[in-house]
Amino acid sequence: MPRKSPRSRRKSGTPPSLPASPRVRSAPGQSRTRAAKTEHVLKGARPAAAAAAKKSAAKKKVAAKARRPVAAPARARKAPTPDPVRVAALLEQLREAYPDARCALDFRTPLQLLVATILSAQCTDERVNMTTPTLFAKYPDAAAFAAANPAELERMIHSTGFFRQKAKSILQACADIVARHGGEVPRTLEALTELRGVGRKTANVVLGNAYGIASGIVVDTHVTRLANRLGLTSEQDAVKIEFALMPLVPRESWTLFSHWLILHGRAVCNARKPRCSMCPLAPHCPRVGVTLSQ
Repeated sequence: MPRKSPRSRRKSGTPPSLPASPRVRSAPGQSRTRAAKTEHVLKGARPAAAAAAKKSAAKKKVAAKARRPVAAPARARKAPTPDPVRVAALLEQLREAYPDARCALDFRTPLQLLVATILSAQCTDERVNMTTPTLFAKYPDAAAFAAANPAELERMIHSTGFFRQKAKSILQACADIVARHGGEVPRTLEALTELRGVGRKTANVVLGNAYGIASGIVVDTHVTRLANRLGLTSEQDAVKIEFALMPLVPRESWTLFSHWLILHGRAVCNARKPRCSMCPLAPHCPRVGVTLSQ
């Protein structure tokens, strides 16, 4: 008699049983209860509840924030005007410390100073003075600069940095001088700043040092740093600093004042570690922002 298989022995009326769920095995050193809890979390029961609770809390937080009264914006505090007596003392000390202050750029004509000032952007005055003698010999006037080959001009001023933009500014400014002013550098701030490539700082340098016209105060990195440290202004924008300093300094000293601060910034009040112990301005200086000094 042939032997029946186990499947054939099942009763025809008995429905097949479903496969049992896989047994959860706990890791070594882990209890069976903890493994069961892990399986429960993985099935999504707890994360769903946590997500719902988190969503509800977020809605309550948004509603509470909406009910909160909005505070009015605080008004910007105006910096106090420096003491005129202290400012006068600072100016007198600077005058005594730097009696021979003058423009550090070498020039013989207003046009040469204009070109040298354009080249001095993001460059030392020493490097500019090394570059300009050959440059001025090749291009003696505005017409020569306006007709210059851009590639040749870029090659000659390459060492001053940003040579492409500087060459473009020189060419455009000189072209405007030839077309609008007969080849002569204008003598007013408005006319100078209308030249392409010439800003307010460059115009003030030319007017104050080439023509002796006090049109404003030249503000560079040294003037910005010292004006803040000396408590003369809290502004950071160059134009705002200039307009804050102009009422404090007598008009006849505007040009010299820039030279004084530039020389003092290089010799004593440097950026990283000012020499406060040897500074003649120390009795009148609040040392704003100075954390490390010599």
